[in-house]
Amino acid sequence: MQNVILKKSNKQISGTVNLTGSKSECNRALVIEALSNGKVKVENVSDAADAVLLAGILRSAVGSDQLAAVHGPSTIDHGPQTVDIGPAGTAMRFLTAYFAIQDNEVILTGSQRMKERPIGILVDALRELGAHIDYEEKERYPPIKLKGSFGQQTSKISIKGNISSQYITALLLIAARLPFGLELHIEGELTSRPYVEMTLAMLETAGIQHQWLDNVISITNQEFTTTSIHVEPDWSAASYWYAIAALADQADLFLTGLTPYSLQGDSVITEIMANFGITSQFKDGGVQLIRENKPFSHKIFDLKECPDLAQTIIVVCAALGHEAAFTGLETLKIKETDRILALQTELAKMGVKLIENNEVYQLDCSGKFIPDRMFINTYHDHRMAMAFAPLALIIPQLEFENGPVVDKSYPAFWTDLAKLGFEVQEVEG
Repeated sequence: MQNVILKKSNKQISGTVNLTGSKSECNRALVIEALSNGKVKVENVSDAADAVLLAGILRSAVGSDQLAAVHGPSTIDHGPQTVDIGPAGTAMRFLTAYFAIQDNEVILTGSQRMKERPIGILVDALRELGAHIDYEEKERYPPIKLKGSFGQQTSKISIKGNISSQYITALLLIAARLPFGLELHIEGELTSRPYVEMTLAMLETAGIQHQWLDNVISITNQEFTTTSIHVEPDWSAASYWYAIAALADQADLFLTGLTPYSLQGDSVITEIMANFGITSQFKDGGVQLIRENKPFSHKIFDLKECPDLAQTIIVVCAALGHEAAFTGLETLKIKETDRILALQTELAKMGVKLIENNEVYQLDCSGKFIPDRMFINTYHDHRMAMAFAPLALIIPQLEFENGPVVDKSYPAFWTDLAKLGFEVQEVEG
């Protein structure tokens, strides 16, 4: 396994970055494509490992020569299928719903960490709808066996809003294919609302209409229309360049393809990073980031609707010594790793504490110091590697465990850093 040593000889950054397609958008678009019986085509498919994996699995499941030509070779064998999605959490949730309404029998499994990430809430909802699903090992966790022969029992189901929005999205994606449609009641406050809105907007692009009244989302049985879905560049990937700009003395970065009118909730990074003196100017088919000196005043960040930005923002605050507070981090403990614990462990290496008090997290930078070297454990989590990479602007040498972990969402990350003046060295781990 290759580690990566990262250095930056100065604190100036300038240049142009071409970002891959959004993993979040692409995964939704691929499932819509598979459900549309060839009517919907996906453009600008992300090269993120999760998206490539999902595309291959769906190509095999659909059995379409055209999908094979677009998305590459199959990743699974035909016949009785065991589908191993590795660490791809989105694929696990989306494929659970997708295969629940197919005729063939499938066993969905994944990495050891995936077997520790709960799936029970989604399985309960699908069973209530009429799916036949069994647990193969531990109750309420993958691997699961989906037996096919779906027969809808009801169109009305309820699901808690403060759990992963991917459960809700998985159900919405298949709703138009259900004989009686779907009336989804969301209980309590909805976490990560922008991700649900993204799903509905992409379904609408494909001709699927919905109603959203109060806490109820309704989608009738209906046909997809012939169209194409263009996947936007990834705002989550853009967030790491915003962090780099925030820690630089001078920054002039241009990120291609991004617009101010994005379906992605993580585009809110433009507003959040304005607190750190980063100005976003949309022009010439992208966004230019300019670093300006500005006093920091924002002390509480509510990240309920953009939890994937949490690591990025918390690390920037820690690096600058801003003792900010954070809310809306409840879902971070069931991601690729327990991201709260991972942040606490790694930030401690520079003397910073992240303290939890009744779902409010406070940074304590009173013991902060700048080490000459720092080893970053990534915990098989792509966002841990990329969120800590900007620290190369203030710490002389960083070493990252398992550099290829970034392939999950941003395979060109280390290459792009090298192009913009970072020294990137691969070493044996």
